[in-house]
Amino acid sequence: MLSKSFVLSPLAVALWLASSPGQALELAPQVITANPLGNSQLAAPSTVLEGDALLQQQQGSLGETLNKQPGVASTWFGPGASRPVIRGMDGDRIRLLRNGVGALDASSLSYDHAVPLDPVNVDRIEIVRGPAALLYGGNAIGGVINTFDNRIPDSPIDGIHGAGELRYGGADTTRSSAGKLEAGDGTFALHLDANSRQFNDLRIPGYARSSRVRDADDAGSKHRLENSDGRQDGGAIGGSYQWDHGYAGLSYSRYDGNYGSVAEPGVRLDMEQDHYAFASELRDLEGLFSSIKVDAGYTEYKHREIEDGEVGTTFKNKGYEARIEARHQPIGPVEGVVGAQVNRSEFSALGEEAFVPQTDTDSLALFMLEQWQATERLNLSLGARLEHTRVDPDSQGNERFVHADGTDSFNAWSLSSGAVYQLDSVWALAANLGYTERAPTFYELYANGAHVATGTYEVGDADLNKEKAISGDLALRFDNGTHKGSVGVFYSHFRNYIGLIGSGVEREGEDEDDLIPEYRYTGVRARFYGIEAQDHWKLLENRYGRFALELSGDYTRAKNLDTGEPLPRIAPLRVNTGLLWELDRWQARVDVQHASAQHRKPANETSTDGYTTLGASVGYRFDIGQSQWLAFVRGENLTDQTVRYASSILRDIAPAPGRSVEVGLTTRF
Repeated sequence: MLSKSFVLSPLAVALWLASSPGQALELAPQVITANPLGNSQLAAPSTVLEGDALLQQQQGSLGETLNKQPGVASTWFGPGASRPVIRGMDGDRIRLLRNGVGALDASSLSYDHAVPLDPVNVDRIEIVRGPAALLYGGNAIGGVINTFDNRIPDSPIDGIHGAGELRYGGADTTRSSAGKLEAGDGTFALHLDANSRQFNDLRIPGYARSSRVRDADDAGSKHRLENSDGRQDGGAIGGSYQWDHGYAGLSYSRYDGNYGSVAEPGVRLDMEQDHYAFASELRDLEGLFSSIKVDAGYTEYKHREIEDGEVGTTFKNKGYEARIEARHQPIGPVEGVVGAQVNRSEFSALGEEAFVPQTDTDSLALFMLEQWQATERLNLSLGARLEHTRVDPDSQGNERFVHADGTDSFNAWSLSSGAVYQLDSVWALAANLGYTERAPTFYELYANGAHVATGTYEVGDADLNKEKAISGDLALRFDNGTHKGSVGVFYSHFRNYIGLIGSGVEREGEDEDDLIPEYRYTGVRARFYGIEAQDHWKLLENRYGRFALELSGDYTRAKNLDTGEPLPRIAPLRVNTGLLWELDRWQARVDVQHASAQHRKPANETSTDGYTTLGASVGYRFDIGQSQWLAFVRGENLTDQTVRYASSILRDIAPAPGRSVEVGLTTRF
C-alpha cells in the first residue's frame, strides 16, 4: 500500500514510479469529486491529472494548466489571470474547489481577477464535466474542478518526506521555486509547503493588437505584452491526528500576488487571501451510517486595483463554506451518501470603479447520491440537490445601486441520473441526464457601472429568475490494453440562460468623453452541444524504449435561441496529439495542438484565426543517496505562432505566449 506521504507534488508519483526502471504500475483513478462512494465505474465524464501528467501540463495559472484537457478552455487575461472554461461555460457556472470546499475570491466576477492558487502546490486535479457535478451546487452546471494538496493529511505518515522544484525560463522568464515537507509518527502528521514565482512581461510573436483592431498610427507594443509581469507567493501549514477509524486536522494557507492588467497599462492588481480549513472523517461506524466526512473552510480575500500608485478599487470577500457527507449502510444492492452544505459570502467593492454593490449571500443545501449495481454489467446512479439562496445587497447610498435595495431569495433544485453498462471486457457505455437550476449571482442581479477591465458598461437585472437547464451526455469508453479512451457527446438546453448580452447602446465610461458599449445580464433560451474524445495508444515496446500516442479533441457549439446568434467566447474545434517515449531513466514527448478558426460569434465580436503549435520536452531521472531527482527541458510553441484564444475576451489585445523554453529540476526524498 502506498503511503499518502509520498504524494507531495505533481512530480512525486512520477518519480516514485520511475525509481525502478523497467517496471510499470498503473492504478485506476477514483474520482472522489464525481462519486464520494469511491466506485471507479463512473457515469460522469471526468479527468484526473496527477504525477507525470500534471507535471507536463503545469503552468502558472489554473486555466492554462487545464487548457489542453478535452472540453476545457481558458479565459486567458495574460499570465497573471486565467480561469477554466468547461464546454463553453465560464464564470459562476464552474465550481472551483479545494479539497472539496470552495475558497472565496473574485475570479468569477471579472476576467482580470486571478484564481488565488499556484498549481505547483497541487498534488491532484479532478475535472468533472456536465450535470453529474450537481452535488456541489447549481453553479456547477458546467462542471467542477477540485484540487487536492494534502495540507490536512488524511492517512498516516511515518518519518520525514519532502519534495522540491525549481524552474526557469518560458516566454515570461519565470523564476519559480517550491518545496514541501511532511513528517509523522503514524499518529500525528504535519505538512508544510511554500512557493514563490516571479515572471516578466510576456514575449509574443508579433503585435499585441490583432490586425482587426490595430491602428496604423498607433500599432501598440510588439514582441512584448506590456504590463503582464507579476509575482505569486504562497505557503501553508497543516496537520492531522490519525486513529484506526478516522482522522481530524486543521490547516492555514496564505496567497499573495501582484500582477499587471494587460488591458489597462499602468494598472496593477495586488491580491491577498488567507484560508483556514478543517477536515475530519469517521469510518467503520455502526448503525445507520458507515462513515461521516466533514470539510469546512473560512476565507478572507482582498485585492486592490492600483493605478499610478493610487488605489482605485478594493474588492473584499470573506466567508465560509462547510459540508458534511454521511455514507449510509447498504440497503440491499443500493449504496449512497446524504449530506448538507452551508455557505456565506460577504462581498464588497469600494472605490470609484466599483460596478457592483456590497452584497451578502447565504445558501443552505441538502443533497444525496445513490448507486445501484443492478446487474453484473449495469451500474445506475441517482443524485438530487435542494438549495436555498438568499442575496442581500446594500447600496450604501450610491444612487447607481438604488435598485439593489431589498433581499432576493431563490429555491433551486437539481436532479441527475447516470448509468454505466459494460458491453464486454473492452467496451462500456456511460450516460447522464440531469435537470439543474441555478440562482443568479449578485453581479447578475445588481451590476451597474463601467467595467474598465473589459471595456464595457455592465447592467444587472434585479428581476432575473433562476437559470434552468436540461443536460445530458453519452460516451463510449474502451480499454483493450493497447487503446484506452472514450468518445462522447453532450447537450444542454437552457430555458433561462443568464448571459451578458450587448444592448447596442453606448454609455459614458470612466471619462466623460469615453463612450463604451453597454452589456446587460439577460435571461435567454440557449443551447450548448458538442463532442469530446481521447485515446492513449500504446504503440510498441522494444530495446529502444516504450512508445505511446495520446490523442484528444473537442468541439463545442453554443447558440442564443432568442436571437439566433452564436453565444460569445466559445472555443473552436481543437485537436491534440502527443508522442511519448521512455527508456530507462529517460523520457521525452512531442506535442502538436491544432485549433481551427472561430467565425461563429456574435455580430459585435471579432473572429479568431486557426493555429497549429509544436511543443517538446525531455527529462532524465537520477538518484543522489536516498533522494530521487528529475531534470527536464520543456519547449512550447516552438514555431512561434500567433495564438489568440476565442474563449478570451482579450483575443485582440493579448495573444498567448510565443516561443518558450523552460528548464526545471525536481527532487523527492
